[in-house]
Amino acid sequence: MGKNSLSVPPEKERLAAENDDSMPAALAGLNRVIHEPARLAILTVLSACAMADFKYLQTATGLSKGNLSVQLSRLEEAGLTASQRVIERKHTLTTVVLTDIGLGELARYWRQIERIRAHTTQRIASKLK
Repeated sequence: MGKNSLSVPPEKERLAAENDDSMPAALAGLNRVIHEPARLAILTVLSACAMADFKYLQTATGLSKGNLSVQLSRLEEAGLTASQRVIERKHTLTTVVLTDIGLGELARYWRQIERIRAHTTQRIASKLK
């Protein structure tokens, strides 16, 4: 029976993709939780500040309340963010921070994107010569 990708542990698969210089491997190695545009927007905003409240994130990302709420839940489930909810004057105030894990994973994501960009730039430049 052939080896199927479901039998390879995710961490081993990620490390193999990081050591493979091909474009498909580089793209496959991207963290899918982070790569989703709405979540990437949230993480980018959070990386620029110590913390942000729900309203600020909604304004900065342009997401609807429902979509922002869903994306924040996914980020928190992945351990990339942490949130705190407090009742203030009969209103819930939700604040969100980027966790240490989230900061590290976001930095790794941007390094991967930069490697992909550099590789693509080199390929384009070599074809133009």
